[in-house]
Amino acid sequence: MKNLILTTAALALTAGIAMADTVRMGTEGAYPPYNFINDAGEVDGFERELGDELCKRASLDCEWVKNDWDSIIPNLTSGNYDTIMAGMSITDERDEVIDFTQNYLPPTASVFVATSADVDTAGGVIATQTSTTQASYVANSGATLVEFATPEETIAAVRNGEADAVFADKDYLLPIVEESGGELVIVGEDIPLGDGVGLGLRESDGELQGKFNDAITSMKDDGSLNEMIVKWFGEDAPRY
Repeated sequence: MKNLILTTAALALTAGIAMADTVRMGTEGAYPPYNFINDAGEVDGFERELGDELCKRASLDCEWVKNDWDSIIPNLTSGNYDTIMAGMSITDERDEVIDFTQNYLPPTASVFVATSADVDTAGGVIATQTSTTQASYVANSGATLVEFATPEETIAAVRNGEADAVFADKDYLLPIVEESGGELVIVGEDIPLGDGVGLGLRESDGELQGKFNDAITSMKDDGSLNEMIVKWFGEDAPRY
């Protein structure tokens, strides 16, 4: 066990040193409009555009790395990339394991979506993506939680009757509802969770955290972050 801890620490230190050459930006690539893979096979979306601009302002050479959500924090701490930029809400539980920048999105709403507005979201079977703030909320709500590795699987679970409803970010679910032709509906009111969305970093990477914080501040100050939020999330999106 001691050797394992030392090896992990050495790997993290090496990764931090490598950061001076190229900063590897870890993302899921499966949660539009935050991040997705476009027709050219490249990472795209709000976070790709924002991340590239933050790297430019911080004078960092950055590249994007795709990683499944359920292992996105372990692969950050083990040194497979240097940041997480994947629609990750800032929570106390996550902050015990990694550090965050200031938020680059204010707290946003989560909603339930089902095939009927009469679904019992308080006592029914609710699908969420694993290891999300929504999963924690449902687990403490009295409803029956079923978790899936990808957001697409949560939608499929509702459509095939495996779950009564899905609970996820409204920004992700709303376009799916609108494109469903009435098959899916939003149930109940908006529910805000977390302290906004920020970049996740290893606790040892304080210098990198500072550079990204400065870049985020500059975009808030000059209004360019709000412009980008409106572009990707619409005029009604919370902004600074």
